[in-house]
Amino acid sequence: MASIDKRPNGRWRARYRERPGGPQRARHFDRKSDAERFLARIQGQLLDGSYIDPNAGQTTLAEYAAAWQRSQLHRPTTVMQVDAHLRNHVMPFFGERPIASIRPSELQAWVRSRTEVLAPATVEVVYRIFAAILNTDVDDRLLARSPASGIRLPRQVRHEVRPPTIEQVEALIDAMPDRYKALVVLAAGTGLRQGECFGLTVDRVDFLRRTITVDRQLILPASGPPQFGPPKTAASVRTVPLPKVVGESLAAHLKRWPAGADALIFANERGDPSAATASARSGAPPSHART
Repeated sequence: MASIDKRPNGRWRARYRERPGGPQRARHFDRKSDAERFLARIQGQLLDGSYIDPNAGQTTLAEYAAAWQRSQLHRPTTVMQVDAHLRNHVMPFFGERPIASIRPSELQAWVRSRTEVLAPATVEVVYRIFAAILNTDVDDRLLARSPASGIRLPRQVRHEVRPPTIEQVEALIDAMPDRYKALVVLAAGTGLRQGECFGLTVDRVDFLRRTITVDRQLILPASGPPQFGPPKTAASVRTVPLPKVVGESLAAHLKRWPAGADALIFANERGDPSAATASARSGAPPSHART
């Protein structure tokens, strides 16, 4: 599988095959001893499984990342987030680069550039996605070592979480259209996440036992209609106490806008959730919704 021969120009050619019947690879050296050491190292790597194809790293990051994305078991919302981060913050800088050409110093400079346009926490999220792709390159034997190793990330400053005051909640309720006032009461009184509030259906509320079952949420894709999906994590599947003020608000809401057992509580007269969720995309109250 390996051989050394002297070329007419006086140099020594070391030849080897990665596998029987595979393509022959060669490197040239000025000294025979250097060729012998090279072949000994290659043969050792082939035996212990550490050999890296010298041409494997020529795959571009964009090509490999696309295959990597298709293989991931991500939730729909995570798929959209990963795609957006790669498209906006990674591919413009490294997409057309061969994987083997990406250097740690370039990654560090890239992290520094992202801190100018993204919050530290978001920089870390984008970096973790990028690093996961590069680490998989190593697992797939495209690289011997990931260039993402040892990269320093911006320091995150943890801020105290301050819930809104009663006065602020009341002001928000007053500012909402009638059809969505109970939505604010629900969120403030139970701590449900945004998607969990939007995705709450009548059959998940037990007024007698005063509990809410949280086992799904309404997902807001970048395009297309909202759809049900699992909660954020497995631990997010839970039963939440239903405070009296929240139960009364939901009961009054359903009395005015009746809904079937499996229907969304917060929807327009056609049962369409888009009137409520449109504001979540824009960050504005759904003032256009009919009352």
